[in-house]
Amino acid sequence: MKCTINKKLVPMKAHYFLFNAGSGPVTPYLSIYARQLGFSSIVVGFMYTILPIFGMVAKPIFGTIADKFRCQKRLFLAAQILTAVAFLVIFYSPKIHTTRIVNFSCYNDTIGFFSNSSINKCTLDNLRRQNTSNMCKMTCGVIDQSLLCNKWNISDHCGHDPPTTLSFTALTPTYKIQLTNTFLFFEIANITLNNERILTPSCSNGSPLSTCHINCDDYNINSLITETSIDDSDAYRSYQFWCLLTFMIIAWIGQATVVSIGDAICFQLLGDEHNSYGYQRLWGSLGWGLIAVVTGALIDVLSKGRAQKNYTSAFYTAAAFLITDFLVSLQIKHTQNSVSTNLFRDVGMCTGLMWQFEFWLIEDLAKIQGCSATAHVKTLEGLVQAIQTIIGETPFFFLSGIIMKKITHVHTMSLVLFAIGIRFILYSVIPNPWYFLPVEVSQGLTFGLFFACMTSYASIIAPVGLEATMQGLVGAVFEGVGVSAGSSLGGYFYKKVGGPLTFRYFGFAALIICVIHILVQRLLQELNGAKYSTSEKSKSFNFNLQQLCMHHHQHLGNNRTGNYSMSNDLV
Repeated sequence: MKCTINKKLVPMKAHYFLFNAGSGPVTPYLSIYARQLGFSSIVVGFMYTILPIFGMVAKPIFGTIADKFRCQKRLFLAAQILTAVAFLVIFYSPKIHTTRIVNFSCYNDTIGFFSNSSINKCTLDNLRRQNTSNMCKMTCGVIDQSLLCNKWNISDHCGHDPPTTLSFTALTPTYKIQLTNTFLFFEIANITLNNERILTPSCSNGSPLSTCHINCDDYNINSLITETSIDDSDAYRSYQFWCLLTFMIIAWIGQATVVSIGDAICFQLLGDEHNSYGYQRLWGSLGWGLIAVVTGALIDVLSKGRAQKNYTSAFYTAAAFLITDFLVSLQIKHTQNSVSTNLFRDVGMCTGLMWQFEFWLIEDLAKIQGCSATAHVKTLEGLVQAIQTIIGETPFFFLSGIIMKKITHVHTMSLVLFAIGIRFILYSVIPNPWYFLPVEVSQGLTFGLFFACMTSYASIIAPVGLEATMQGLVGAVFEGVGVSAGSSLGGYFYKKVGGPLTFRYFGFAALIICVIHILVQRLLQELNGAKYSTSEKSKSFNFNLQQLCMHHHQHLGNNRTGNYSMSNDLV
């Protein structure tokens, strides 16, 4: 059989590849990036409750505008640029300043300061191996002016009204950090006063200082001194949080508009071949998976030896692919036409948990496994996405048309819910995050087949000229109601009961909804069957009479001209 390429669809395939290649380096990491900034699961859950609501509003609004004013392609292109710009602005949005407080004291006849934050053994081991010294700026409260005046010979503290604080820069050798049962002790080799005088303080007469505000040049030391977690109430009151959320909303709206209008354009190019949508969309899965695994490995390489992951490469890679997508999408030859069910919401709730908190669970389990697992966690997350998209989604997008023809859209949704339930329960019992990789193949059912079913259903029921509007409405139910609720509940349960139990509860809920859905469909079939049987005799009589007349007139027509066309009023 000769294989032919529909050149009209090549730019559409390229769009799906490039847009998903541009979304993959950033979108799945945003929730974990927010965690790194210090926000709790409750705050992140709140953010991802708000974001889908804006997507829910944006999709039908921009879909309606695109249909009414016949500007689908212009909005489609503008949203791509908006998403690229928003990603870069997110990366450069202002961060919340963390106040670090330590206790200046003596320990084993050595002067230094204590940290009582939770101890990250991996970061501590890395610092000790570096065998370097770090500078820390400190401002401390004074508790003994005489020691500062007589033993440290600081003249400013010898007068009648000495200052109540002392500011200086401390030299801290990383290889001399001492680990005790409950805290870390950082030894100070010497201090440099504001007048550039350097002195070596001793503990012969105790410490003249008390608590200190501190900020070190090395982020790893800062992370050991104090945790980056920000209190929820403080987060909500900070302008940095609202800046980050605003930029994320803009990016979310841009992505939502590209997806809904892009799918509408795709279905218009396909014409009556709705079941061929999967052949186009699978290129998006390939783009996401291939770039995600490279980006994850690159983040780990650039973050080697650091307590905090470096996402610079991810954000710039995303922007580059999105701009390329814009240039390629200009070549789409598109002529715009003139002028669902709650299961999308239920699947969306589970999707919300998975999109926002699967990587949280992976990183929590990696910490339990040890330093090696933590050091390569972004590589693992990249592989997770590669398996999800390339091995999972791609074949199911390819086969989605055949599957929906065989078992219908309704039974496809039952299969999706069952797969989600099993997948989440497996997440809840697997102790090693690397064992998640085989489970990720189920993404083909839980997203690939589901998304093809949802968009195909929207295209089938859409009136002519309202394709983008209908894609937006169906997407709004899935994303705005389902994903939003899933993110909110997921964030709450993750903080209250932890990651494994949260996924287990959602898994059981998906299985229960699956059973209910099957039973309801069976009941509806039986009711429809009873209605059909009561009117079958009259319908059968009318049908047979109609067939008899059609056969008679067809016979006459064939005898007269051999090409007789019968009008409706003859039946």
